[in-house]
Amino acid sequence: MTIKLHCFGESGNSYKAALALELSGLEWEPVFVDFFNGATRTPEYRAEVNEMGEAPVMIDGDFRTSQSGAIQAYVTEKSGKFGGKDRDENYEIFRWVLWDNHKLSSMAGVTRFLMNFLPPEHRNADVIAFNQGRLKGAYQVLESHLSERDWIVGDGVTNADISCCGYLYYPEPFGFDRADWPNIDAWLTRLSEQPGWKHPYDLMPGNPSDRA
Repeated sequence: MTIKLHCFGESGNSYKAALALELSGLEWEPVFVDFFNGATRTPEYRAEVNEMGEAPVMIDGDFRTSQSGAIQAYVTEKSGKFGGKDRDENYEIFRWVLWDNHKLSSMAGVTRFLMNFLPPEHRNADVIAFNQGRLKGAYQVLESHLSERDWIVGDGVTNADISCCGYLYYPEPFGFDRADWPNIDAWLTRLSEQPGWKHPYDLMPGNPSDRA
């Protein structure tokens, strides 16, 4: 049975789930969520897809879950990929996924939204600057961690990498320039060279150009 992922291309959290599915080799297909026209805020979406009013949402037969980290864990359970080789590595992966969700992706997603998807008159420069300061701290943590290693945990791609890269391939400005962070840049290049890797706008339906 084909796994269905409710997602949209502009969503870095959707990208984490979609990339995990794509690299795993599991059979899946995207289901477009028209986020920018309010799809996730409708009573129908909350009743039929996700009561939290969010994307991504993965449906595999009778099983359904949301939140990118939960979806990644399910992909690992089903495919045997992106986990650690032992208990210590599994907890280290979990630690980095939680760190990303709290320190990196949360700030990157909000800042990118404020800078690119809100009307200019609603873009608060002070909030953006504060967020970018928080992001700089996160980039420094990741840059230092990758100074002597190819992958965030262990010797191959894990859910730590798939989670932390979620927003870093997007072209819209939000205060991240790969040239400023050479270790992160090299890591993103290695990840994009993995068989099956796709850019978020090639992997999922939905692109800012659709609304241009």
